[in-house]
Amino acid sequence: MRVALISVGRLKAGPERELFERYFARARSVARSVGVADLDAREIDESRARRPEDRRDEEAQAILKALTPRDALIALDERGVSPSSPEWAADIGRARDAGVGTYAIAIGGPDGLSPAVRARANKVISFGAMTWPHQLVRVMAGEQLYRAFTILSGHPYHRV
Repeated sequence: MRVALISVGRLKAGPERELFERYFARARSVARSVGVADLDAREIDESRARRPEDRRDEEAQAILKALTPRDALIALDERGVSPSSPEWAADIGRARDAGVGTYAIAIGGPDGLSPAVRARANKVISFGAMTWPHQLVRVMAGEQLYRAFTILSGHPYHRV
């Protein structure tokens, strides 16, 4: 199985990018040991459409185009459920064991995700009820992927 983090917008040089790259590199170093053949981050350009709904729709087309019917899509959205770290790790493990091609995690841009992405998603999850800047959500997703892989591998990074 592959894991892909699909994010709308470019993460500019700076502390958010450095922190994301640190956690993503850690996640990559553990991925193969838990049956994840590849871990990649894809950036999708933010739409330049005038209306927010048009921007979300254009960005949704790019996100959905990156998927195959065999892929699982996890949408990160404030309206989703908030799983614990072990619950998310278990979900990744179940997807791996079920032969999912790619476990894709979508992060919207400043206008969020379109209803089309949420409708296609196998799960809609949230990092809490608060609204987070999409740059920080990317950092948090990188850290949670690292945490999930360490949970699956039995590494002591995650402490209860």
